[in-house]
Amino acid sequence: MRNLELQTQASPFSIPISQNPNNSTLKEGGFVGLGLFNWLYECHGFLHNVILISASLAFVLYLAFQAKKCFAKLSHGRSYIMIAYYGILWLVSLLNLAWCFFQAWECTPGKELTWNILSLFTTSGMLFLEVSLIAFLLQGNYASGLEALTRTFAVSALIVGLDILLKAIYMFGLGIPLFIDSNEQTHHMKWSLWVIHRLVLTAVYGFILFMYHSKWRERLPARPAFYKYIVIMFALNALALFACGLTGHGAGFGFWLYGITIVCYHAFYLPLLHKTFLADFFQEEDLHLENVYYSEMKDAGFFDADWE
Repeated sequence: MRNLELQTQASPFSIPISQNPNNSTLKEGGFVGLGLFNWLYECHGFLHNVILISASLAFVLYLAFQAKKCFAKLSHGRSYIMIAYYGILWLVSLLNLAWCFFQAWECTPGKELTWNILSLFTTSGMLFLEVSLIAFLLQGNYASGLEALTRTFAVSALIVGLDILLKAIYMFGLGIPLFIDSNEQTHHMKWSLWVIHRLVLTAVYGFILFMYHSKWRERLPARPAFYKYIVIMFALNALALFACGLTGHGAGFGFWLYGITIVCYHAFYLPLLHKTFLADFFQEEDLHLENVYYSEMKDAGFFDADWE
C-alpha cells in the first residue's frame, strides 16, 4: 500500500492519518469502522475522496431530478444527437460515480487490475464525450440530423478506440500501471504517454480557440457557452500537460499539480459538458437560435475588430 506520508506531501487533498493497524480507534469500530476509514482516508486522503464523491453524486442526483422533464423534451424534440448524447452522459456519469466511490481500490493489494479496468472504461467514456463535442463544434452550423450524429460518433468511436488500444497495450502488454498514480516509482513511459495525450488535446483546443479569433470563427456555432468551454478545457489540459512533464522528470510539485487536474476533471467536467451542450436544449423551444447567440456575442464585443 502506498506510503501515506509521501501522499500527504504530494497532494493538497491529503491529511496526515496514521495507518497503524493496531490503532485502538479502528479496533473499536470493528470491520465496518476500518472499511469506512479506508474508503474515506486511504490512498489520496479525505478531502480528495470527499470532493470527488460529493461532486459526482450531486451531478447524478441532479440528472435523476431532471430526468422526467428531460425525457419528455427528448420524446417531443426527436433530436437524434441529443437523445444519444443524453443517454451516453447518463452511462458515463454512473461510471464516473463508481470510479469516485472506489478510490480505495487504487491502493488495495489485489484490486489493481480491477481499478485499472474501471479507470480505463471511465476515462474512455469521458474522452468519447469530449471528442464528440469537439467533432460537433468543428462541423459548425451544419451539425444536425442523423447524418451529423453518425459522422460525429463514428469519428469519436474511432479515436477513442485507438486510445483504448494504446492504453491496453501499455497496461496489459508492457505491464505499466497507467492508472495507479504514485510518486514512489516514476514510470517514464507512463508519463510520456500522458504527456502525448495531453499535448494532443491541448493542441486541438488551442486550434479551436485560434479559430474563434480568426476569419474562420463564423464556421463555429455562435454560442458564448461553447467559447467558454473551449477556454476552460484548453487551460485545464495545458495545466495537466505541464504537470505530467514535471512529474515525468521526478518533480514532486508536478505530481501534486497533476492530482489537482484529475480531481477537477472527474468532479466538474460532466457538469460543465451538460451546461455547455445540453442545458439550453432542455430549457429552450429551439436549440438552434443562431440569431440570438450571434446577438449575445455581438453585445459582448466578440466581433469587434480590435478584439484581443
